[in-house]
Amino acid sequence: MRSSFIFTSESVSEGHPDKVADQISDSIVDLFLSKDPEARVACETLTTTQLVVLAGEIRGKGIMDADGNWAEGVQEEIEKTVRDTVKRIGYEQTGFHWETFRFENNLHPQSAHIAMGVDESGNKDEGAGDQGIMFGYATDETPGLMPATLYYSHKILEKMAADRHSGAAPFLEPDAKSQVTLQYENEVPVRATALVVSTQHSADLSNDAGQARLRDYVKGVFAEILPEGWLPSEDKIYVNPTGLFEIGGPDGDAGVTGRKIIVDTYGGAAPHGGGAFSGKDPTKVDRSAAYVARYLAKNVVAAGLARRCTIQLSYAIGIAEPLSVYVDLHGTGTVEEAALESALPKLVRLTPKGIREHLKLNAPIYSKTAAYGHFGRDPEGELFTWEKTDLVDALKAAVAA
Repeated sequence: MRSSFIFTSESVSEGHPDKVADQISDSIVDLFLSKDPEARVACETLTTTQLVVLAGEIRGKGIMDADGNWAEGVQEEIEKTVRDTVKRIGYEQTGFHWETFRFENNLHPQSAHIAMGVDESGNKDEGAGDQGIMFGYATDETPGLMPATLYYSHKILEKMAADRHSGAAPFLEPDAKSQVTLQYENEVPVRATALVVSTQHSADLSNDAGQARLRDYVKGVFAEILPEGWLPSEDKIYVNPTGLFEIGGPDGDAGVTGRKIIVDTYGGAAPHGGGAFSGKDPTKVDRSAAYVARYLAKNVVAAGLARRCTIQLSYAIGIAEPLSVYVDLHGTGTVEEAALESALPKLVRLTPKGIREHLKLNAPIYSKTAAYGHFGRDPEGELFTWEKTDLVDALKAAVAA
């Protein structure tokens, strides 16, 4: 990678239609895992004008039997969970209102053939729920060991959402996007060269004075979030560059689970295997293996063994052990990549069950992951366990042996 360059990442708010879908899907995952920690869930959500649709495959005790019969009261719990999620985000608009949208539940039983192929039985370990490749990444350019462009993109929107919920910025509506472009020198971010925010707003800002007020507010957020001296010139600060943004959220654009996978991960700074996270229980390696790959990469960087680390894992459906473990330190390492490829699987068993047990993933912990990134978050009790750096000492010892 060049030492001096310009790089960009984007984020979207909790009210973006695709993120509304992600949060609904993960709220269903949490609901089912709270009833059965071994539940199988693949829940897709579609949101559009005054409509939310669920579809997918499920299995779990106290949820649904093999013939597709719901346990008593579960369908009502599902609808309440969906409406509560949309209410928490803040949608009370004519085109999308938590209390009045039409709701369709098309969840049905998981295929018995898939269950037979991946379930643990006898002396057979639980197999991966699908084939695929998963990546984890870490870089020392921010305290959370995440790319700075994505880190600041998330923080801008988190601040705006906090102001909206608290009433400090009552003119903001839930839907928003951000984009941060940074100049890197010697592979270190040093300043912003362009900043973009597009945010839905109330009708009373739909005049020149209102748009000026909105721009001043967003510029204040930029100044608060970015390091001192990083702001670009005035002509490189873009706030609602197309003009008015009153109609937004699912009323403005349909939203679907799993369409913001780069926002969810590393902002384009690392490869992506293509599989989304939200709506999937942790037996799905699209989710759990990507989490453990981040965990391992973060611990490599936290241990001082490299400034940047990318890890790839691959799996086959029905097979427990990964087919491959690949490490790339991008020329920043103090150890050989091959040594890490040998050491890492000995520190964490990289089977679906081993990952879930090590990171304590069989729990209702996923709703908070579905907005502002799955990675780079502060571990909170049993939340974001994959962000812990508790492997550092063992990792140093393993590569020194």
